[in-house]
Amino acid sequence: MIFDYNIGIQDFDRSTIKIINRQAIRAVIICEDRILLVRTNKGDYKLPGGGANEDETHEDTLKREVREETGYIVRKVKEKIGQIVERNLDKYGEDAIFQNVSHYYLCEIEENKVNQQLDDYEKDLGFEPILIEVGKAISVNEEILEKNDNINPWVYRETKALKAIKSYYTLT
Repeated sequence: MIFDYNIGIQDFDRSTIKIINRQAIRAVIICEDRILLVRTNKGDYKLPGGGANEDETHEDTLKREVREETGYIVRKVKEKIGQIVERNLDKYGEDAIFQNVSHYYLCEIEENKVNQQLDDYEKDLGFEPILIEVGKAISVNEEILEKNDNINPWVYRETKALKAIKSYYTLT
């Protein structure tokens, strides 16, 4: 793996705190010198992907999530290149931590696309697939983080992942 980060709450008493786990699978799709990302109507960029359904493999989740969010079809899932574990206070339960583990996989896509199949919140956020230079996406996300106003919850995590990807693959 090229990156493995832990962000958010690090020190807590596991014997008294309940941990609510979520597994998310995210696609890293590099096409020549650009990367496939999802842009929202708040201007930020994220890697396509999302939560795994019960009894769904990482590969199945990737294929479903990339198709739904971007319309592209994953042809091949390659190696896992990174992981980010986020821990925050759970907003629904007392004495609980919500732990989101994002697994990042290098993928290849087909040239042809189908229609996006967005969830309601994704429609509300105007999810739009875009092939973009990774440095530009990082720069935009960093500007959004600096403003610290009405930020999508994934912007910090995805910017951290994009920086690692840019450095490892020497992308612009």
